[in-house]
Amino acid sequence: MDVRALPPGYTEWPAPAALRHAVACAWAQVTDSSAERAGLVLPDGCTDLIWEQGRGAYVAGPDTGPVATTMAAGTVVLGVRLRPSAGGPALGIPLSELRDLRADLADLRPAQARQLTAALDPEVAAAQMLDMTAALVADGAPDPEVTWAARLLRDPAARAEDVAAEVGLSLRQLRRRCQAAVGYGPKTLQRVLRFRRFVARVDARPDVLDLAAIAAETGYADQAHLTRECGRLAGLTPAALARQRAA
Repeated sequence: MDVRALPPGYTEWPAPAALRHAVACAWAQVTDSSAERAGLVLPDGCTDLIWEQGRGAYVAGPDTGPVATTMAAGTVVLGVRLRPSAGGPALGIPLSELRDLRADLADLRPAQARQLTAALDPEVAAAQMLDMTAALVADGAPDPEVTWAARLLRDPAARAEDVAAEVGLSLRQLRRRCQAAVGYGPKTLQRVLRFRRFVARVDARPDVLDLAAIAAETGYADQAHLTRECGRLAGLTPAALARQRAA
């Protein structure tokens, strides 16, 4: 993760090859020195290990709704995004305990938090974040059945009962394992993954916003279904979310 001379805004890097089974990406958010920045974090099924200049390290648990954020001018925030099946095992707790929460790393992993102090140089913090993630993943690898289930649940037509049977678990076992590794059950994960397909589609082609066609393309029953889910997961209508992300 090279954080030297980062431009203002959001930047993302692929995870190191050895961590890609557990880490979706590394990222940075830099606020221009002239003004604070307001943002909206949307559910994605993931958990983020975060270091913020002036604050230190914390964990962003799995969200089930939008989270409004404000970053002070000149702030640097670094993150490592853990895949849906990786957060609970890496942190060593049922991830449902962190659902919709931001928790200081000192409360979860005190030894690692002491290495990621608020006053670190961002370049040093970036290297330590990846080292810490590698150690956490080595201690607690992603749940293999939940990893498999998460792949299957990307299909909006998949039934949780059928997914459980395919990965060799009862539905009750799959729910319990998802709660522990992801932070919520398979049906909520499926809803979040479908919503992220909509967000990705809007980001890829913001100039073409035929919501009825996009709803069908991304797995919603109809445009009204998309509108309801977008309201629950983003707090906005689909058109308003598209405008917000384009801006």
